[in-house]
Amino acid sequence: MAARAIIGGGSIGGLFAAAALRRAGWEVDVFERASAELSGRGAGIVTHPALVEALESVGAGTHDLGVAVEERVAFDRQGGRVRAMEFPQIVTSWDRVHRLLRPLVPEGRYHLGRVIAGYEETGGSVIVRFEDGSREEADLVVGADGFRSAVRGQFQPAVAPTYAGYVVWRALAAEAELSEEVRASVFPAFGFFAPAGTQIIGYPIAGPENDLRPGNRRYNFVWYSPADAGKLDAMLTDATGHRHRVTIPPPLIRNEVLAQMREEAEAWLPLPFVEILEVSERPFFTPIYDHCVEVMGAGRVALAGDAACVARPHMGMGVTKAACDALALARHLGDGGDVAAGLAGYSAERVPASRLAHERARELGSYIFGSPRETNPDGRANPRLEEIMRTTAVAI
Repeated sequence: MAARAIIGGGSIGGLFAAAALRRAGWEVDVFERASAELSGRGAGIVTHPALVEALESVGAGTHDLGVAVEERVAFDRQGGRVRAMEFPQIVTSWDRVHRLLRPLVPEGRYHLGRVIAGYEETGGSVIVRFEDGSREEADLVVGADGFRSAVRGQFQPAVAPTYAGYVVWRALAAEAELSEEVRASVFPAFGFFAPAGTQIIGYPIAGPENDLRPGNRRYNFVWYSPADAGKLDAMLTDATGHRHRVTIPPPLIRNEVLAQMREEAEAWLPLPFVEILEVSERPFFTPIYDHCVEVMGAGRVALAGDAACVARPHMGMGVTKAACDALALARHLGDGGDVAAGLAGYSAERVPASRLAHERARELGSYIFGSPRETNPDGRANPRLEEIMRTTAVAI
């Protein structure tokens, strides 16, 4: 009888773990807290060779994976080109990667609306408890349930996300809604705006339903913006006065918060990016947090992806890191022999790799706020501009 794994979290990290373990011979059930299929998350993802290899190795394929960009361009406050470099890369979207992975978990093995509350190791198995009072027994539980992981909360209770002092605003704009000038000057490239105290990156991705035809694509807008603790409190408070603990669902972001963001955009950002923001779908923000565990697997419990370690999005490594975690987990566990020994090997391999990405992403984040605004107000005099352009969203 095949060994059984329970995976907490049905997003991309959980799907990668499920697909990899299934190919290794495990029986796998995925439990996702959301009550409806995850969809509509058009946020951009930068691909790396390791991600492409991981997709192919689990049987997902990489056909029409995304949009090919050929160069990286930095812009100044007036929208002029400051620097450009050749840098071929494929950029894709959360939607596309999720749709490639989701069919790899059979119907009946992907369970919606099931929230893990905790677990109990019994020696020969692990019992997973759910908030609805139900219980499931397995040989392994994998916490792939994001940076607020309930599995990590029990497995590594001393590790908690720490706010980094800034947020990332994200938005998607339809290519067809942009002016001809912006479509020609900004849209085709992986773009940067890097003055002191804030930063933008942006790039084209497929349109809805992975539409890659020119004119039907979208622009992925990413803006790192400072927010002290008081400002964050206000941003995380919804219209009813409830202050959300870590992040806030996008539909609950107050209109006042959006209005303040737009005022700041008009004051700080180049006009082409202001235009992109104006025609975009409703923007949303996510606070930037740090955490990285010292152990990713022991006994019959493993952590993967953001549940184990968050690399700030400057690295563009979140999905790739989760994919590499999944492949390593399946490789070390094989078909389910000595789980404890397999998890020890998995942890020994992936903790150093995760920490390297974590520290490098923190370093890239520090470049945004490392100098007074008056020394580089328009993005033309950033002393680290070439390094930022060469290392952002690049695997290490």
